[in-house]
Amino acid sequence: MKTSIVEVGGLLSVLSARGVEKQLLRLPGVKKAEINYVAGSATVAYDEAVVDLKAIKARVNECGYHCAGERLPKHICEPEDPPGEAAVAAIPGHAEHARAAITEHAGARDEMAHEMGHGGGMDMQAMVRDMRNRFWVAFLFTIPIFIYSPMGGLFTPPAPPFGLDLDLWLFLLATVAVIWPSWPFFVAAWRALHNGVLNMAVLVVLSVGTGYLFSLGATFFFEGVQFFEAVAVLLVFILLGHWLEMRARAGASDAIRSLMDLAPPMATVLRDGQEREVPTADVLKDDIVVIRPGNKIPVDGEVLEGESQVDESMLTGESMPVAKKPGDTVIGATINKSGSFRYRATKVGADTALAQIVKLVQAAQNSKAPAQLLADKASQWLVVIAIVIGLLTFAAWFWWIGQTLLFAVTLTITVFVIACPDALGLATPMAVMVGTGLGAKNGILFKNASALEDATRLDIVVFDKTGTLTLGEPQVVEIVVAPDTSEDAVLALAATVEQGSDHPLAQAIQHKAAGLKLESLAGFANIEGKGARAEVGGKTVLLGNRRLMEEEKVIMAGLELQAARLQGAGQTVVYVGADSRLVGLIAIADAPRPTAAAMVRKMQARGVEVAMLTGDNRATAERIAGELGIGTVIADVLPGQKADRIKELQSQGKKVGMVGDGVNDAPALTQADVGFAIGAGTDVAMESADVVLMKSDPYDVLGAIELSRATLRKMHQNLFWAVAYNVIAFPAAAGVFYPLVISPEVAALAMSGSSALVAVNALLLKRTRLEGIRVFRSGPAAVSVTRY
Repeated sequence: MKTSIVEVGGLLSVLSARGVEKQLLRLPGVKKAEINYVAGSATVAYDEAVVDLKAIKARVNECGYHCAGERLPKHICEPEDPPGEAAVAAIPGHAEHARAAITEHAGARDEMAHEMGHGGGMDMQAMVRDMRNRFWVAFLFTIPIFIYSPMGGLFTPPAPPFGLDLDLWLFLLATVAVIWPSWPFFVAAWRALHNGVLNMAVLVVLSVGTGYLFSLGATFFFEGVQFFEAVAVLLVFILLGHWLEMRARAGASDAIRSLMDLAPPMATVLRDGQEREVPTADVLKDDIVVIRPGNKIPVDGEVLEGESQVDESMLTGESMPVAKKPGDTVIGATINKSGSFRYRATKVGADTALAQIVKLVQAAQNSKAPAQLLADKASQWLVVIAIVIGLLTFAAWFWWIGQTLLFAVTLTITVFVIACPDALGLATPMAVMVGTGLGAKNGILFKNASALEDATRLDIVVFDKTGTLTLGEPQVVEIVVAPDTSEDAVLALAATVEQGSDHPLAQAIQHKAAGLKLESLAGFANIEGKGARAEVGGKTVLLGNRRLMEEEKVIMAGLELQAARLQGAGQTVVYVGADSRLVGLIAIADAPRPTAAAMVRKMQARGVEVAMLTGDNRATAERIAGELGIGTVIADVLPGQKADRIKELQSQGKKVGMVGDGVNDAPALTQADVGFAIGAGTDVAMESADVVLMKSDPYDVLGAIELSRATLRKMHQNLFWAVAYNVIAFPAAAGVFYPLVISPEVAALAMSGSSALVAVNALLLKRTRLEGIRVFRSGPAAVSVTRY
């Protein structure tokens, strides 16, 4: 089974996407198809033995929408199914055939796009401009229609030019104002019917088409009052609404666009001993890549020679550059700050970390939250209800009540146009699109919309201790000194003895003593299992455990109780003696992460319980939990028992989140209602977790939950508005409150405003201040972040 993200361009309505989904699922071998109308892309899971990407593209094209293939950063990796000129041209006698096939393919795609009323291969921004142009054409020709029509009535208009009859002149103006600007709706309606769905375009065609044809008939075929001005103004408002909505859709996609633009388009590689600049997509595995100061790293790899500082903030969010030396890993799209180096490409194309992140975010944005599945069905039925109510409105007012034909037709058109299935269909995907995009910019990757929704319901979040709540490496956490001795003096003695040692405890002492002046060392002797002895500044210094001090008869200087206290707290105690007298104790432990305590406090303030899960003994676990303010401690747990502990919490009726490193915590992450893989780094394709946190910062768990809650609030707000609007709109449009009636123009404004309001409300999520989430105004720079 394989999953690909493909483009579906030219979608004009939420329900258009549903039609394409239905057609894709009818293809043999396609197991799942989820289309994101907002992003214009589809996630398709299929059996490669039965169907390939070309057949999927062909089916999208048959549905009437252009598909350029996989949605990948084109300068990072070539799509899986490129047109194939180079490949086919390599076969003798096939070069011309390849070029002809590509030309034919491109021509067919451009023709398809033009049929949709858009230029071939248009991206979302180009489609926004196209819709804007259609709006302005309709608007400019509507002005003279309004002036000349009886509806205007502001002043006596000049006589129509060329001696034309007024009705004929209005017909000519209305034809220009309606036909080209509304053409995408007519084509989209036909495509929707062809694909077996009813969408917003069908209602637009019914309203605009009915008004135009009725006025056409009144002009040429029967006695009646034409209302071209109403049709033109109606279309202007519809086009305005769709233009604003498409602008909002484009804004919701900026997270993906910014991710795709991170990697450089070109790379410098060594080929035949010479440096050559090639497109990043042409970098091969095991190529030697040359990086100079200021260069962006094109693909993932391993440093071979040279040293430098690399800005990895795009991946980890950490502002401080990371030192790189031979043997270290570098990630594509990160920025080299200082030195020059060469590295071997280990992951290229679709295997790079950046390409995997893009695919993960796209899949999340294309997935459907449970609420959206219901909204999609409701949107489909809403179109049917609108058509039925419109026809009943006509029958009631014309045949039963006895109103004029013009009045009955006007109310019917109002009913058709006021229904807004797009507001209902946009309510959830717009919020999901913005929420997952904002998460991606903060290094929080939701794998699907369900995880986004489930994260809001968590009662308890269980953190694996080592490497998650703690740094995962020993650190000096406390120094206790004898009278007349300073901490720096004790630390300097210990660091002098530990010079050159690679033992983790020695490394912790040396790290703590960085910057202190160390004396010369002589007569060093390692005492196996106990510590070490050395001569430092004329003193005999002993460094080790309690047993060493007792054997050497070191005077404890009244520090026995302090040593017992430190050991009782689960810390490793290093004794420092000088000339047979104990001068200090150095407590070493796995220290909590700087943001862990603040995260725990703020999670608890939001009603989410925090628990710690560890294989350590209870004393060590209680020490860390006490420092962080965690009340629930699950200690002495073997790796294989972690999933069982999650089950026990779930059996108490709790919704449980699990935070781990995604390796030995995989069973527990899978068992939890929401699994958070923290510090994933480049391994973003973890199957066990629902949420991938790129940084090793537990505060991001709080950020993920806050973002989930804010996104769900936007979903609920949008759904409430969409439902309430349609409940009120139908009776008002049908004339239930007569003599208070709504004109088609007002209905069009209300309908367009409803969709635009839902889209804009979702976009406001970008400006909402959330704990642990940076707010981006423009570009990659963050303007605010809430911490501690």
